[in-house]
Amino acid sequence: MRHILSFILIISCISTSFAQQDPTFTHYMFNKSSINPGYSGTIDAISITAINRAQWVSFKGAPTTQNITAHMPISNKNIGIGLSVTNEKIGPTQNFGVSGDFAYRIKVNDKGDKLSLGLKANLNYMTNYLTELYIIDKSDASFSQNISTNAIPNFGFGAYYYTKKYFAGLSIPKLLQNSFDASSPAGNSIAILTEQRHYFLIGGTIINLTPDKVFKLKPTSFVKITSGAPIQMDISSSVIYKDKLSAGLSWRTGDALGFLVGINFTDFLQFGYSFDFSYTNTTFKYNTGSHEIMLRYDIVKNKEKSMPKYF
Repeated sequence: MRHILSFILIISCISTSFAQQDPTFTHYMFNKSSINPGYSGTIDAISITAINRAQWVSFKGAPTTQNITAHMPISNKNIGIGLSVTNEKIGPTQNFGVSGDFAYRIKVNDKGDKLSLGLKANLNYMTNYLTELYIIDKSDASFSQNISTNAIPNFGFGAYYYTKKYFAGLSIPKLLQNSFDASSPAGNSIAILTEQRHYFLIGGTIINLTPDKVFKLKPTSFVKITSGAPIQMDISSSVIYKDKLSAGLSWRTGDALGFLVGINFTDFLQFGYSFDFSYTNTTFKYNTGSHEIMLRYDIVKNKEKSMPKYF
């Protein structure tokens, strides 16, 4: 039964008609530069974030994803730059991507509200590890060696509006709908995957729950739109205590429920953990849910003037 379920999962993930291709993160509010280049440079620091997601733990061939982002402003030039590296493994398929961001910030008013417009350049590479598959006919030459694609470039853009109390963003990180092709061991051309264009909307705010600002509420949302798949929305809300501890709930429409906890060891070092499980299918019978770990470190030039970073 496990082999059948694994086979179904693999086929659904490498099919050329598979629509929701971009990785899913419960900590989407912490790695915004990976989906919106306009976010790069909006924090007055060199900000580095690493996220590791293990989906459907104990389910053989389940997705595992690692993402590292780094971004910073260029002093006195209203310019931000960023870098993002993503590695995802689903069954026998590994997708590795690198992207670079360039953003320009525009001051909107005297309150300090800003609009940041960004461009993203992507390079993606895909490998199918066919030798890892369980097959009946061990002599089948079609599975005798792994197959890889060439590195495929892509481009995107994003707009990010932010204030001290809220933020909102719109982005299309990959404009081109590239086709990933590779050569089989027999020398034939194989269409592995066709990229789908994704439209992302993201937003959030910070609300003081008490007059002394000891307790704050941080609601955020993330909307994903792509052809051939239902519109999906992530809604999260966390309560923050003394800018040190946080705990909250998350809901992914048509998919999963979860919770998040976080701790700020300092104003520059944050840790987060989340757990979610699917409520729409029976895969939870065969796995122990999805786990995610987030670590963020900000290298700040002037630590004395540093403020808590909610976005």
